[in-house]
Amino acid sequence: MAKLSNRLQRLAPSATLAMSQKSSEMKAQGIDVINMSVGEPDFNTPDLIKHAAKKAIDENYSTYSPVPGYADLRKAIVEKLKNENNLEYTMNEVLVSNGAKQSVCNTVMALVDDGDEVIIPTPYWVSYPQMVLLAGGVPVYVEAGFDQNFKMTPEQLEAAITPKTRLIILCSPSNPTGSVYSKEELEGLANVIKKHEDLFILADEIYEHINYVGKHESIAQFEGMKERTIIVNGVSKAYAMTGWRIGYIAAPEWIVKGCNKLQGQYTSGPCSVSQKAAEFAYTADQSCVEEMRVAFERRRNLIVELAKDIPGLEVNVPEGAFYLFPKCSSFYGKSDGTTTINNSTDLAMYLLEKGHVATVGGDAFGDSECFRMSYATSDENIIEAMRRIKNALSELK
Repeated sequence: MAKLSNRLQRLAPSATLAMSQKSSEMKAQGIDVINMSVGEPDFNTPDLIKHAAKKAIDENYSTYSPVPGYADLRKAIVEKLKNENNLEYTMNEVLVSNGAKQSVCNTVMALVDDGDEVIIPTPYWVSYPQMVLLAGGVPVYVEAGFDQNFKMTPEQLEAAITPKTRLIILCSPSNPTGSVYSKEELEGLANVIKKHEDLFILADEIYEHINYVGKHESIAQFEGMKERTIIVNGVSKAYAMTGWRIGYIAAPEWIVKGCNKLQGQYTSGPCSVSQKAAEFAYTADQSCVEEMRVAFERRRNLIVELAKDIPGLEVNVPEGAFYLFPKCSSFYGKSDGTTTINNSTDLAMYLLEKGHVATVGGDAFGDSECFRMSYATSDENIIEAMRRIKNALSELK
């Protein structure tokens, strides 16, 4: 009998991409859907970055690039890490990939053996556990819910570690919650990690520049942590370059070499033109980053204010990224007479079909009590979407 591999059958489809696709299908049918399910900035890539890409085309950057990325881009990343994060890396400790998503997957595939445990705080980005399963690892979930602002404590981390624990995945600022770990909170986690041999942390810092509480903090800054940390970052969120597909890891050289070996066998180096655009993004004036951050903060304030006005929702104040993750479990068991809401996925589907607003149920992120809305859209869309959501939820009795 013809069938797909067992490896592939371990994986679940991406709920965020599925909801975005359903939203697009409804739009194609002429239905006015506001899409708050997708995790990408609504801004265009800044013109100067686009000009750098056009220049690269004219200069015939059209051949295969080195597997780890162009030296000039890796040099720019090293300088960025030094100037912005006060972290010292060499070019041999940086690997550029086809987006931060590949950087995460490279790391998991390079470090995790069959049966190894990987600690993932919940809520989590949908792809983390799937990548662990793909590598043959075992996801170990640590519940960090609404009441603790979606942040794992050192005590919870310590309790989850076993002799089989190989890796911890931590996202700050967080997708899907917008929570940001403070320097003190990260230091507490670092102190736990350093007590255990051969334990590493993947620090997903892709939302680094979309931060509303001050300077970004990296767990790699603490003594004894740089050699245990794999930083993942890229240009997609800060520079509105999601489709350019440029991400990177900064990590101990032996890990970078392993990921380079892996990447060399299944994608090779990332797009040459995109790399030149990313190099320019990192080395040019950074005012566009702050302009977008300010816009996102304004939208954060707007959506929080509107969400708090909806009876039945519990709302925290995100400290970064561009997501709101309100608690919606008060609606479970309720019905509009036709549809009964049993979980967050039901609620998201109800809001799409009844209110024509695309969101994502928290089940997809490992938190059944909440749902995710992206406010990476215009103020007008946010206002109208929240009006529709409020009206749709008011019909649930």
